[in-house]
Formats: sequence, C-alpha cells, structure tokens
Amino acid sequence: MENKQQSNGVTKENNAVKKKVNWSGSLIVASLTGAFGSSFLYGYNLSVVNAPAGFIKKFYNETWERRYGFSVDEGTLTLLWSITVSIFAIGGLVGAIIVTPIVKFFGRKCTLVLNNVFAVAAALLMSLSLLAGSFEMLILGRIIMGVDAGISLSALPMYLSEISPKEIRGSLGQVTAIFICIGVFTGQVLGLPEIFGQESRWPFLFGAIIVPSLIQALILPFLPESPRYLLLEKHNRSKAEKAFQRFLGKDDVSQEVEEVLAESRVQRNTKLVSVVQLLRTRAVRWQIVTVVVTMGCYQLCGLNAIWYYTNNIFSESGISRETIPYVTLSTGAVETLAAVFSGLVIERLGRRPLLIGGFGLMIVFFAVLTVSLTLQSTVHWLPYLSIFCILAIIASFCIGPGGIPFVLTGEFFQQSQRPAAFMIAGTVNWLSNFAVGLLFPFIQAGLQTYCFLVFAGICLAGAAYLFFVLPETKNKTFHEISQAFAKRNKVTLEMEEMNHYPGERKSSEEQESNFTSSVDNGETKKGIV
Repeated sequence: MENKQQSNGVTKENNAVKKKVNWSGSLIVASLTGAFGSSFLYGYNLSVVNAPAGFIKKFYNETWERRYGFSVDEGTLTLLWSITVSIFAIGGLVGAIIVTPIVKFFGRKCTLVLNNVFAVAAALLMSLSLLAGSFEMLILGRIIMGVDAGISLSALPMYLSEISPKEIRGSLGQVTAIFICIGVFTGQVLGLPEIFGQESRWPFLFGAIIVPSLIQALILPFLPESPRYLLLEKHNRSKAEKAFQRFLGKDDVSQEVEEVLAESRVQRNTKLVSVVQLLRTRAVRWQIVTVVVTMGCYQLCGLNAIWYYTNNIFSESGISRETIPYVTLSTGAVETLAAVFSGLVIERLGRRPLLIGGFGLMIVFFAVLTVSLTLQSTVHWLPYLSIFCILAIIASFCIGPGGIPFVLTGEFFQQSQRPAAFMIAGTVNWLSNFAVGLLFPFIQAGLQTYCFLVFAGICLAGAAYLFFVLPETKNKTFHEISQAFAKRNKVTLEMEEMNHYPGERKSSEEQESNFTSSVDNGETKKGIV
C-alpha cells in the first residue's frame, strides 16, 4: 500500500514536471527561422501579385506589341494573367509530390535549407523579367516558387512536429499558419503605392523573396536536425540526444529518447513506407481520411472567394478606390491576430474545439454575408455588415481551419509513415487550391452572391465529419492517438503492431538485437526502421 502511494506520488510529480515545458532558444530560433523562409513565403506569394496586377498586365501587353507589332487581345491577356496566378498551385503540387524522397534522403532541416535554391532562382527570374522584357520569366518564376511552397508546407510542419515536446506541439505547429498570415500581410504592405506598388518598382516585390530565403539558409544549418529523424531513420543515438538537449534546453533527455524508442517498437519492423503502402494500411485508414477532409476543407471552405469580393464590398461601402488598399490591410491584420490567438490557446482548448468551432462560425457568417450582399442595395448600412462578416470569416478560419490541419498531419502518423502522409496532405491541398481557382469564377457567375452558401455547405460537412470522427490529440503520444482511432479502424493495438506491412517482418528477437545495436552504435541499417 505504501509503495503504491509512493508510486502515485512519483507519477504526479512526473506529470507536474512534464507540464513545465521550457521554450529553449534553439527551439524558438528553429521554429521562427524555419517558418520565415518557408510558410512566410507561401503567404507572401499568395498576396504579392494582387497590388501590381495592372502594371504586370501592361507589361505583358507592351512585350507582346514589341514582339508581334500589335496589342494582345483581351482574351489572351486574361489567359496569360490567369496562368501567372494559378500556375503557382501547379508548382505546389509538384513540390508536394517530390517532398517524400527528399525528406527521406536529406532529412527535415536540410530539405528546408536546400529548398531555398528554388526560392532564390524564382526571385531572380521574376524580379528580372521586366528588365529582360520576358513575361515567360515571370511565369516560370511563379511555378518554381510554387515548387518551393509545396516542399516547405510539408517539410516545415514535419520538422516542427518532430522537434517539439508533445505539451507544446500544437502551439509550435501553429507557427506555420501564423507565418502564412504574416506573409500575406507583408505582401499587402509592400504592395502599397508608397513602397513597391508602382509601375517602376513592382519587380522589387518579387526580388524581396530573396531576403527570407537567405536568412533561413544562413541560420538553419547551425541548428540541429530533427532528433526523431536522427534516432529512428539514421539510428544515431548520440546525435539524437544532442539534438534533444538543445531543443529541450536540458541535459537529461533519457525520458524523451525512451518515448521515441517506445514508438519504434511498433514501427521498427518496417522500412519508410510509400504512399501506396500507407493507403493500404488499415491501422491508419481513418487518419488518412481525416487528413484528406481537413486539407480539402482548408482550401474549399471559401476564403479565396472572400478575397474576390473584398474590393467590391469596400467600394460599395463608400470607400474610395485610392483608400481601398489601405483598408484591405485590416484583413491581413485580422488574419495574423487570429492565427496568433489560436497558437496561444490551442494547448488549452485543444484541436477539436478550434477546428469545429472555426467551421461553425464560418457557416454563420457566410449565411449572414449572403443575406447582406443580396439586400445591401436596398439598405444603406448593410455594406458595413458585409465588411464585418468578411473580417469575421477570416478570423474564424484562422483560429482553427487555417493551421490545425498541418498540426494533425504531423500528429496522426508514426515516423516511417509521416513523409508519405504529408505527400497525401500536400497533394490534396494543392489540387483543391487549383480547383478553387479554376471553378470559382463559374460558381460566382452562376450563383452570384448565393455562391457563399456552397462554401457554407462545405464547412458544415467538414464540421460534422470532425465532430463524429476526430479525437482530441493535445498532449498525446502517437501510441495514444493510434489507440483513439483503433476502434474505428477495426484493429487492436496488437494487430496494429503485427500487421504493419506483412512480408517485411523478421523474428522479434532478431529485430530487438539488430535495432538496439544499430541505435547504440550510431550505425545506419536501412533494412530496419
């Protein structure tokens, strides 16, 4: 009895220690530097083309006339501009597809560093296109920049999820979303007429991409690689312990190493898996479906449609055309503040309430916005309600749906499955992005202001699915999250361990011996993960 009480006391004490997680300097620098050169550039490139659109179209027309002796017709000009904007998503899809072998071979950190080659090349092409008189350079730069974004939006969340303690994994994961919002806001600011929003200065908007890339390339190499990658994929215990020590800011990391090794006992029978193998694995079936749903809703929930209507709604509210760019900054500011708020409360409230609540609020404000836009010509104050709804929808998106899908993808899957999982998530993300850009003009033309009801329906479907399927994952290990899905996947944890990719197993004694030897000696044995 006395021993039991002592054991309970020790457990409580350990739990208390676990809750006190220090944000070490290396952890903060790694997350900020990683996000600044990655998700920040994604957000920046979403908004940077809006301000100079008129100047770029004029450049296209002048280049065409100089080459062929006549002005480009309106249809061709629209097509060229549509390609310039939408080809970013095609590049993103390419990046999402190729990221799996890259992170396997180079690691998470090195992938982020090497990815800057794409960003610098794209920046040079786009910023020099006016000087060279070649709009093809701008289009090529956009697709290369898309490749950079596709790689970074998978590699960065993977890296952040693997370097953070589980107690702050959600908050650190939200850094991805926060920097996307900051990137969008920065693109809006730099696009103002007083800065680079002028005919002679718009190439500087694209040249500025080099700055975050160089900062990341200079700082990130001095920070550790993911300790989980080092331990489970490179089998280098010494380097993994040093990485844990730097990221956690303490010398004794034996508990963290043992937690990772406990996960390895489930997965060490397998090599790093392919997408096809992952899709065929019953033990993660509902995790994959949940990632597909959350990533699909992330792009299809209608935020792009909001940006389409913003200028018209501001104009109908009596705001002059010259003033609209400054008022539009309010949308970027609200987006950033909401993302920061989400990062601060995610470990208190959890993933489920923020995701489901965010979609729920979007449904409400989409409905109100539909009514407001339909009737705003009859009531003088309704345009102001429309402005409020726009800001509210943006805030609702950013507190949950705007960042948590990236966090969940990192939490649902074990080490050997994670690269393939992020490839699936990235592919769904970029295909949905492209579909919205392609289909939204037709939806808007056919339904007019009622198009927002389509997005409200998507949000409702997403919220309903998450309500019934998504378990809470905050402060949980991979093993505990797998346990939460086990009943729905119709597997027991024993089956989960036994049935991972049959045909690749060895005897348990041989695995134990080989794996322990591999980790202890810091050797890489590719047959065992």
